[in-house]
Amino acid sequence: MGFPENVHQNLTVESDIIIGVIDTGIWPESESFIDKGFSPPPKKWKGVCEGGKNFTCNNKLIGARYYNSQRRSDDSARDRDGHGTHTASTAAGNYVRDASFYGIAKGTARGGVPSARIAAYKVCYPAGCREADILAAFDDAIADGVDILLLSLGPKAPSNFTDDSIAIGAFHALQKGTLVLQSAGNSGDKKRVGSIVPGIFTVAASSTDRGIVTKVAAGNGTVFTGKAISSFSLAGASVPVVYGKDVTRNCSEATARRCASTCVEPSLVKGKILLCDNYWGVNTALNVGAIGAVASLEAFPQLGHLSVNTSFIVPLPASHLSKQDFNDLQSYYARTITPTVDILTSESVKNADAPLVAEFSSKGPNAIIPDILKVDCSLHFFLLSFENTSPSKFPSEKRYVKYSILSGTSMSCPHVAGAAAYVKSFHPNWSPSAIKSALMTTAWRMDLVKDSLAEFSYGTGHIDPVKAVDPGLVYETFTEDYIKMLCSLGYDTATLRKILGANSTCPTGVQIAPKDLNYPSMATRIATNGSTIITYSEKFTRTVTNVGLRNSTYRVTTSKSPDYNISVKPDILTFRMLNERKSFEVIIGGKINGKMVSAEVEWSDGVHRVRSPVIVYPDSL
Repeated sequence: MGFPENVHQNLTVESDIIIGVIDTGIWPESESFIDKGFSPPPKKWKGVCEGGKNFTCNNKLIGARYYNSQRRSDDSARDRDGHGTHTASTAAGNYVRDASFYGIAKGTARGGVPSARIAAYKVCYPAGCREADILAAFDDAIADGVDILLLSLGPKAPSNFTDDSIAIGAFHALQKGTLVLQSAGNSGDKKRVGSIVPGIFTVAASSTDRGIVTKVAAGNGTVFTGKAISSFSLAGASVPVVYGKDVTRNCSEATARRCASTCVEPSLVKGKILLCDNYWGVNTALNVGAIGAVASLEAFPQLGHLSVNTSFIVPLPASHLSKQDFNDLQSYYARTITPTVDILTSESVKNADAPLVAEFSSKGPNAIIPDILKVDCSLHFFLLSFENTSPSKFPSEKRYVKYSILSGTSMSCPHVAGAAAYVKSFHPNWSPSAIKSALMTTAWRMDLVKDSLAEFSYGTGHIDPVKAVDPGLVYETFTEDYIKMLCSLGYDTATLRKILGANSTCPTGVQIAPKDLNYPSMATRIATNGSTIITYSEKFTRTVTNVGLRNSTYRVTTSKSPDYNISVKPDILTFRMLNERKSFEVIIGGKINGKMVSAEVEWSDGVHRVRSPVIVYPDSL
């Protein structure tokens, strides 16, 4: 992210920023939330500490609430899962030196804004997150005075605004000047981004330049590089290996190859390493007393592309191999009388392909509002506070840790929340849309060649928090703009009030088509009516606000391609004062042949570069 420990900070303002985390709760005793050196909470804070029994807030963790509309037995804001603690510490955790996962990925754990305050709102339990609890948390957080709301949760698929508690809560928050950030989702599929409200900052997940791998050394000297986070060591031992199909007495070969939980005979695997066709065979290996496990990624497609840095924690010596590597190991096993394997402790490696969008990260296009590009940006995930929670998702895991490594859009979202709070610390009076625009237009475009869905995967790209502090120009969107857009989509006043509140009314004759909402990106879907090739010409209207230099002139450049023609009118914008606004039009035309057109426009005054993607795509995509 280009965001080192010695990055310039505006600590006085940063300490007045409050990040609300709507999640699984928080572990208040974590080192990430110690309040040494913190002053009392900002005067604007109106919240409470109602975390339940044996739960104490302080000047860092200034508030906590829990919501229990299902009357569960858990009557505390304490985090039993680790998810909420991890997201909170990523966004605003203190500096904690020498943090690691059993020595792996050792370093300083810190949030984006370590001096900011945190308020936790627990709405999620093992059974899920109820809509009523989410809405109640939004109401309380807005009234409590939080500046930024972080939600690393959401639906698995998009839904209409009237059916989405986060959408409704976000519209209310935006009206009060609170920026809302939400994870894109982990379905990995097209048109499955669950966070589609224009005002929400929607975050995808991408890899970092530090990968974690676990190598498997076969007895014939072949070494395979697999995906897992394993803190265990076999001390160089060559351990006998058995295959699931050969250690069963009551299952078919196909089921036994997968190491189904009821198939493997414990007496046949004791003291051995178990080979399994299925990712979850690792859990079976733990349950039946095997020393370790090597499993194939083939049955778990989201993890199958090893160029993307997605390793998950395992509860015993284990590694997950690509289909080809697993087949090679399987061949060695089949032709060897006494096959052996050594599973090495995980190690960090340089991930040269980073950043790439993770397979599990949900992709666009936007299924509800096709002419609003979603996702908005992409960022990575890594190690932060977890605190007394099982580190892996395997049911038989028995360890409890203070720090862990998690993957998912849930983990990338708080990185952007921290970056947004960082920008706000330099511009405390900026609107949510201005902060969001600053981060989007200064992001750098990721590798189009390596991701066929391009902006539908990563939005404007990978953010740069330091550049976002001085973006030059911003695209601002106001409540009345959202109202005009919703009304253009057919929402009447009665429906509008269910989403935005009682004072909302559709204006007569004044509407804003979604593609002309003053958004930092531009997108439109073309109706093909079954035709293969369509000739199109589309126009976008935008307005930028000068937040850079008082007297400045911006000139536009555009991408070039034989697939389209793109022009901007006017192509020069001259500003005489700060906060002055200027409008322009972008016209793009050409032929579309079943694929998306990925273009861009960039304004520059020689100091600032303000980039926006321009996306045209067929309805068949």
